[in-house]
Order: sequence, then C-alpha cells, then structure tokens
Amino acid sequence: MKRLVTDTVIIAERNLIRLPRAPDLLLAFTVQPIMFVLLFRYVFGGAIETPGFTYVEFLIPGIIVQNVAFGGFVTALGLNEDMRKGLIDRFRSLPMARPAVLAGRTLADIFTNALSATVLVVTGVIIGFSFRTDVFHVVAGFGLLLLFGYAFSWVFAWVGLLVSSPEAANSAGFIAVFPLTFISSAFVPVASMPEPLKWFATVNPFTKVVDALRSLWIGTPAGNYVWQAVAWSVVIIAVFAPLAVARYRRAAAK
Repeated sequence: MKRLVTDTVIIAERNLIRLPRAPDLLLAFTVQPIMFVLLFRYVFGGAIETPGFTYVEFLIPGIIVQNVAFGGFVTALGLNEDMRKGLIDRFRSLPMARPAVLAGRTLADIFTNALSATVLVVTGVIIGFSFRTDVFHVVAGFGLLLLFGYAFSWVFAWVGLLVSSPEAANSAGFIAVFPLTFISSAFVPVASMPEPLKWFATVNPFTKVVDALRSLWIGTPAGNYVWQAVAWSVVIIAVFAPLAVARYRRAAAK
C-alpha cells in the first residue's frame, strides 16, 4: 500500500510538472474556459430566461461542471500517447505498483480541475456572479465538483486505453460527453426543452450535479440533488475505474 501511494504521487507529479513546459495545455485549463464563459454570457445570455436569478448566476455552475468533466481529456490523450510510445512497457519493467499509472493520472486531474474551476469562478465574479450561501456550502460545492471531475477522469482513462490513437481518444470522448452536457440543465432550464429531451435531461447525471451546485452556491431548492450528485459520481467511479484497470492490464500485457 505504501508503494502504491508513493508511486501514485510520483506519477501525478510527473503529469503536473508538464504543465509549465506545455503552454498549450495550460491554455486549455485557463484561457479556453474563460472564452466559453464570456461567449455564453454575452452571446446567449440575453436570449435565455432564467426566472429567479440572472443568467450569469445560472450559467457559472453549469459551465464549471462541464469544464471539470472535460478535464479528463488530458488523461485520455496522455495514456494513449504513453501506450503508443512504449512508456507503459518501461513502467512495467520498474519495481512500481501497476495501478499507480492510472491512479496518478486521475489524481493529477484533481489539481488541474481545481485550477480550472478557480479561474472560472474568478471570471464569473468579475462579470457579475456572486455566492448567496455560506462558506460551508461553497466549499461543499467545490468538493462535489472535484469528485465529479475525478469520476469522469476514469471515464476518459478507459476511453484513452480503448481507442487506437490520441485523435480517436479526443473524438470518442467528445462524442460521448458533449451531448450529455448540453442536454442537461447546465445552460438552459430543463422546462424549456421538448418532452423527449426534458425526460433525458431530468435523469442526466450532469443535471443532478449542476442543480446540486446551484443549491450549494446560489441557494436554489436543494431537494435530493446533492445526494444524487454524490451517488452518480460514486457509481461512475465504481463502473469505469475497474473497466479502465482491466483494459490497462490487457493493453500492457500485449
């Protein structure tokens, strides 16, 4: 267990050290989210009605949830690239815990998601967003965000090991996750959707997490959203972490 923890931290550190040396990755966690916020706020904000609060208050929780979910793209691309370059074979030859490769990758995503979420919150505050709840609820919201982002890191880890190239990993992940974020309450009220989409959006885990975050940050009725969001995150990890580990073992054994 001690070796697993140590090796996981080392792998996570390896992935984080790359960020200052790869400006394009750093831009993906900072500038790109800001662009999305500004575009939605000033291009679509005037056309979407959100009774009870302003569109920027409605938008920020939704777009942050979308952004942390997509944060796992780095894991998908990195794992696929490591497999293709033979780095995984080099890791196998070292006296290290095998699960540390995946665990370290997903652990690093927690830190990059925290950076991205902080940038988006600061941007939101500048353009008019404000928290309406106490510090405890705000911190709980950040914790829920990181848990959900961590869950989707395992989804992307599985995708990255499943496909044949980084380009395919990018495409497959985008196709799988992008519709989930838009057919949800992230950017428009679910009540405004046609009936078939409304049903899907209601059961969509993104809707549960976004509505939970809104209740924790701006005080909308909580209902069971928070517990459902936590449950969805745990279920996603429970399903995709074993899938990713099994795929990693098969790929590494080839």
